[in-house]
Amino acid sequence: MTRYLMQWEIDPTKVPADLKERAAVWAPMIQSIKQRIAAGTTKEWGCFAGSMKGFSIHEGDEMTVSNAIQRYFPYVNFVDVRPIISIEQLEELIENLKK
Repeated sequence: MTRYLMQWEIDPTKVPADLKERAAVWAPMIQSIKQRIAAGTTKEWGCFAGSMKGFSIHEGDEMTVSNAIQRYFPYVNFVDVRPIISIEQLEELIENLKK
């Protein structure tokens, strides 16, 4: 399966000023991320310290990734989504160059 590096940022216009309201919005998103990690489709997730930006490594096909992204709108914008290859795939590529 293809892995995707997805860089995201939270839309600041959607962030409630009140801390309790903010927690009420973000808590379900965190639970959703944890469920996807447990299911194995999200391989890694992180937030850049001190910012409202971060990344995720997601595994699947284009539709799986697209469906996952839709769960977080309108609060999260995925600003860059790129397929990535593993070290094993890179080794295969290098071997193909030798032919």
